[in-house]
Amino acid sequence: MSQAAIRRAVSADADRLAFVAAVTFPLACPPHTTREDAAAFVVEHLSAQSFGEYLADPDRVLFLAEQAGQVVGYTMLVFGEPHDPDVASAITIRPTIELSKCYVLPGHHGQGVAGSLMQESIAAARERGAAGIWLGVNEENERAQRFYRKSGFEKVGVKRFRVGNRWEDDFVLEQALA
Repeated sequence: MSQAAIRRAVSADADRLAFVAAVTFPLACPPHTTREDAAAFVVEHLSAQSFGEYLADPDRVLFLAEQAGQVVGYTMLVFGEPHDPDVASAITIRPTIELSKCYVLPGHHGQGVAGSLMQESIAAARERGAAGIWLGVNEENERAQRFYRKSGFEKVGVKRFRVGNRWEDDFVLEQALA
């Protein structure tokens, strides 16, 4: 398989990003998350319309990974101070940027796609002047936690994340960019 090309996403990518999100988001959910709750979350937050809004937002940057003309993964950075009080009290490095999304299609795991997306995202955070970068990851998503630790993130706190009618517990991870 060829190396993934990483580039900044543009408005014309909204449908393709939504497709990847619809496939990958349910896979990152804990086993007790119902298909209905995961699907409702995707419709509400990860639709093509939502991605169109994210791509138009000057406080967000999205990167996508392509192989053979297909989008196989993406990341989204959100600039600015976190709105969640649990996150705001957990992170220690300011100014900070959130790595809001980091997803790769299952058939492309283990090929360096996520690592390439992470490198590009961290470089963009540094360029924007951030001293740190943070993310939330479900406490039961051990695969993602291993990847984030390998990428230099450390656990600094916890936060709540709502999927459907259920509150999930996420770890808050942070990395210094200096």
